[in-house]
Amino acid sequence: MEKKNLRIVFMGTPEFAVGSLQRLVENGYNVVAVVTQPDKPVGRHASVLRPSPVKEYALAHGLPVLQPLKMKDEQFLEQLRSYNADLQVVVAFRMLPEVVWAMPRFGTFNVHAALLPDYRGAAPINWAVINGETLTGVTTFFLDHDIDTGRIIAQRQFPIPDDADVEYVYDALMQLGAQLCTDTVDLVLSTDGNAPSQPQQDSDAHHAAPKIFKETCAIDFSLPAKRIYDFVRGLSPAPGAWCLLTPRDATAPAQVLKIYKTAKTHESVAGGALVSSAPDYKAANTHESTAGGALVSSAPDYKAVKTDDQPAGVEVGTLKAENRRLFVATVDEWLEIVELQPAGKKRMPARDYLNGFQHPEHFLLK
Repeated sequence: MEKKNLRIVFMGTPEFAVGSLQRLVENGYNVVAVVTQPDKPVGRHASVLRPSPVKEYALAHGLPVLQPLKMKDEQFLEQLRSYNADLQVVVAFRMLPEVVWAMPRFGTFNVHAALLPDYRGAAPINWAVINGETLTGVTTFFLDHDIDTGRIIAQRQFPIPDDADVEYVYDALMQLGAQLCTDTVDLVLSTDGNAPSQPQQDSDAHHAAPKIFKETCAIDFSLPAKRIYDFVRGLSPAPGAWCLLTPRDATAPAQVLKIYKTAKTHESVAGGALVSSAPDYKAANTHESTAGGALVSSAPDYKAVKTDDQPAGVEVGTLKAENRRLFVATVDEWLEIVELQPAGKKRMPARDYLNGFQHPEHFLLK
């Protein structure tokens, strides 16, 4: 079968999915329809409906668009059947019922932005960066009954630079995923729908990648500087890591401060800073912690350690300014804050923020 005869239904919603759809269309694959999420209400009164990036691309290229509220809706299923797809391609969409993913004769495959079985879930790119991974990638796999557990068709690796934020990795994986998408379609074509695949090997060492909420993005300054550095870049530029700028004397309410970029200093805080009586950190995989690998202590009551020739440790969250640079104390080192966004203002370099921020030592970040 030639690619012009392979009938493909594409399913996806965000910009990440546009990369794969665009590559299919521009390389002459026969995309007969696109399925995406319903338009999203936006604005102060939710009076404006915003189409998804995938819908915008599909309409611009004359592709039919389906936007079901429920994937099991019979009217939608009838429409989907009418396209007589040989293959369905899914990129950054929603969980599909079997009646949908089993419909095409060659099945349905998904492009996932991680090296499965690691980082199953809704936000694999964010969590990989948050956890300080140095290697990630993309995976294509056939859909089955559970989320991100199907048989793996192919994978491509991508090294994560230490200074990369999630936007950099997102853009790179979008392009790598698009390439792997068409490579996988070609494999399906060349094998007459019998593309070889391998079952995923589960392990307790694998990380989860759950959906990220506002509370997930709160910075914990009692963690080591490296963990906070990774946490910030794993949420930058969106949704953005945040903390509370709190006056030490409690004379004014705390204000939300978003932090978009930090820099490691490798400078220990005074006297060794705040350390735990049980400093052996262990990974914790909970929604409240920093992602499947957040560093928490088995005895989390940090205290200052002082010897005869050593000053008392600095309280975590302490701020200091030196040479128009802003630093915050973590549990082990000073961390430089490079870019931030005060409440009600635009994102700015920390040096500009310091022009109007007097006496940072009178505040704590919490």
